[in-house]
Order: sequence, then structure tokens, then C-alpha cells
Amino acid sequence: MPEFDTIVIGAGMSGATAARLLADAGQRVAVLEARDRVGGRMHTDRSAGFCVDLGASWIHGIEDSLLWELVRALDVPTIEFTVGSFQAGGRPIADFDGDGRRMSAAESAQWIADVETADRAVEQEISRSSPGNSYLEATERALDALERHRDAMDAERVDEIREFFRHRVEEQCGTWIGDLDAHGLDEDAIEGDEVVFPRGYDELPGRIAAGLDVRLEHVVRRIVRGADEVQIETDRGVFTAARAIVTVPLGVLKAGAIAFEPALPPEVAAPLARLGMGVFNKIFLQFPERFWEEGVYAIRALGEPGEHWHSWYDVSAISGRPTLLTFAAGPFGRHVQTLTDDAITADAMAALRRLYGDDIPAPVARWITRWGQDPFSQGSYSHLATGSSHGDHDALAGPVDGVLHFAGEATWGAEPATVGGAYASGVRAAERVLGHAVDLDAFAAGVLHSEG
Repeated sequence: MPEFDTIVIGAGMSGATAARLLADAGQRVAVLEARDRVGGRMHTDRSAGFCVDLGASWIHGIEDSLLWELVRALDVPTIEFTVGSFQAGGRPIADFDGDGRRMSAAESAQWIADVETADRAVEQEISRSSPGNSYLEATERALDALERHRDAMDAERVDEIREFFRHRVEEQCGTWIGDLDAHGLDEDAIEGDEVVFPRGYDELPGRIAAGLDVRLEHVVRRIVRGADEVQIETDRGVFTAARAIVTVPLGVLKAGAIAFEPALPPEVAAPLARLGMGVFNKIFLQFPERFWEEGVYAIRALGEPGEHWHSWYDVSAISGRPTLLTFAAGPFGRHVQTLTDDAITADAMAALRRLYGDDIPAPVARWITRWGQDPFSQGSYSHLATGSSHGDHDALAGPVDGVLHFAGEATWGAEPATVGGAYASGVRAAERVLGHAVDLDAFAAGVLHSEG
């Protein structure tokens, strides 16, 4: 007889959710986690006396969000911060032009209108794109048409939009625009405000996983499935269960870090091969004093000044200290994570000084991530690589032979690359194992009850 009813591999949001739901239903459940902590790509650094979310930060749209309902049920505090979706406009943004000059309100309004016009043209091109077309191909066709239009934008304006599209793909998907499928941003609409977490986002998986049988620092190497059980081989021994839910990041699966015997069937292996894993790294810089504008959510540099460091987010409200967050994603992100912290900081500060002058202070603290070099994530989040489809996300979930399930953001086609997608996929995996729907209100109440 197997030791457990279900073994969950990975203690991130999806794994913690699935394990808790199954344990609450009376199953014998163990969670095997390679790291020395719970949370996975939700990772909060509290060492400075305040919270710095090195991994996930936002709920991208709270309207009709199951994750938002959970956050409210657990009484987790949040702060509204609606620019995580990389909007051209919306909340107040300090825009700088290609000469590093602060744009006037009228110039910013024209820029936003230009992006809206280009986005409409891109949507039309995507709707008639051929299978396998990249987002780059769709945007270039749209921009070429705008340049030929009788009310054509000048070449500089078009180039700024071209750069904006590149940065948007890098920040949203962690990849080069030419490697993203034309439909890669289809699911990216944001409904409602976005929020961040002053107590740290990893509070959620931490509270969900509390009291579960979580085995930290257990690195899974091989999964062998039989007719009615699975055998999980780790660096600390072998475990058996009637079934397993694999929630490790897509990057780990694509790297072959876990061997599957027998090999995964084509209906799961093919989507796994087609989907892409992006790199999105964060650079937080804390300053002794504020030198940027009051009342802005973000700083955005167009043209040459923003070639590398295109956008900066004012996250001072989380720590109460003047702090800017910028990103290095896609090919640039992969390059940056090979540099030293000093080199990264110097390059980022050079970009800021082009906007605000040489007299701005040096940072007094910094936090820099390298998710692409993390052996237990091997990237930041999934995306639709050229030639893949939204259906590939859900197909990746399996199940395989009735004993092997997959969960995680990469397996949720309606909202991939998000904590909301990870949460929903964990719920789905538990429901498939149990054979019935679960009550999420009772789930949240159970978490609260266990906390006394």
C-alpha cells in the first residue's frame, strides 16, 4: 500500500493550495519542496525590516478574481498599484522623451493616443495572422500600415511605439518579441484595479501550507508511475503515493530536471516542448531621499534613454522609504543576471541620471534577482512561444494515466504567468483528484480556523 494518497511536488501557490484542499478532504498528503522555504516564485525578503517581493508582486486585476476573494477572506492587507500591467496610460506616469526630457501633459496624451492607435492596428493584424506568426511580425505589419496611412505618424513616433511594444513583451512575458506567438498577449486584459502586498505576497502560500506535511529540501529527481501508484525518487529517499501532482515551474520541466518513467505521452510532452519560459528580473533601488516627481506611479523613458531601463515603479508605499523598482527581462534580463550587482546598479543609475541629472543620490540599498539562474525555477514564468497556443497551457495539466497531474501558472490557459493562474490550477488539480468540485469559501474558512 502506498505511503500517501497524494504527493504534491512543489510548495508554491498551486502546490500549497492543492495539498491543503486534499488534506482538508481527509487524504494523506505530503508535499516535497526542493527549496528551504515555502512559496516557490512567491518570495518575500523581510531582512531589512520591511517586505521586498523578489518574485510575484501583483494581483493583475481584482475584478472577478478568485484570488482576490481569497485575499479578502483571509484579511490580507493590500495597496492599490495599477501599473503592473504595463499600461501606456491610466495612472499618473512621468514620461520622458528620446532626449531625456520630461514630456508635457499634452505630449504624454499624444503618446498614449499613438499607442492606442497602434494597439488597434495590432489587434487587427493578430486577428488575421497565420499559425506560427510571431508578435513581432504582427506589430511590424501594423506599424508599416500606420506609416503608409494618409495621417501617418512620423518615423520617430513609430520607432518609440516599436520600442514600447518590445519592452511590453519583455516585461509581460520575459521573452524577445520575435519569440512570442502573435496571440501571446491575448489573455493579458486587466479587469479592475491591481494590488500589491505590504506584508509580502508569500504570506498567502505560507498560511495555506501551515500545518501540512511539507518536506523542505527534498529535490525530486525521478517519477515512476505504475497502474495504481507513483514512486517519487528524491535526493533524500523514495516516496510512494496513489497519485502525484507536479507543480514545479515550466522551466524545471523543460530542462529535464525531473525524469518521467514511462516518458510523458505526446498530449502532455508536446505542449511542454512548445510553451516558453521567460526571464524577468527585478532591481529595487532604495534612496536616502526622493528625487522624482510626487504623485506618479511610474517613470517611463522613451527612445534611447529607455533602451535598457525603460520603466521605473515607485514602490515607496510598501516600505515607507524612497524606492524605485525596475526590470530586466527577456534577452536583456538573461544578460543582466550574468553581471555583478555593482555593474547592474551602475548601469541602472546611469539611465536614471540621464533623466534626473548627475546630482541624484546613490542608492543606499538594493535587491537584485536572477530567476533564470535559479535551479528550482529556471526562469520566471511561462509564455506562448511562437507556434504554441493557449490550449497548450491547459493540455499540460494532464492527467496522465489517472495517477499523474500537473498544476502551476503554466497549466492555466485563462491566466498564465500569474499567481491567480497558479491558485486556480491548484484548485483544479485537487478537484480532479477528488472527483468533485470544492467549496472555496470553506477552504478559506479552514485556513482561518487552523490559525485559531
